[in-house]
Amino acid sequence: MQTPCIHLCSLVSATGFCAGCGRTLQEIGSWVSYSDTERRRIMALLPARLAGGAAVSNHIKIGLASRPERPL
Repeated sequence: MQTPCIHLCSLVSATGFCAGCGRTLQEIGSWVSYSDTERRRIMALLPARLAGGAAVSNHIKIGLASRPERPL
C-alpha cells in the first residue's frame, strides 16, 4: 500500500495537517481502510497542502521576527 508518511509526524495547529505528509489526523487514522482510488485522490492534494503549511509557518516566523524585543 502506498503511503505519503515520511515519519515526521507533527500536526500543525494552524492548518490541521501533518507537517511531514500533509494529511489530516482523520486521513492518517483511516488510511488503511481507504480504497487505492481514495488514497491517490488524497495524495494528489498533499503537495498543495504542504506548500500552504510552509507559507503559514513562514508568515508566523516573519511576524515574530518583526516584533521588538521585550526585556525579560
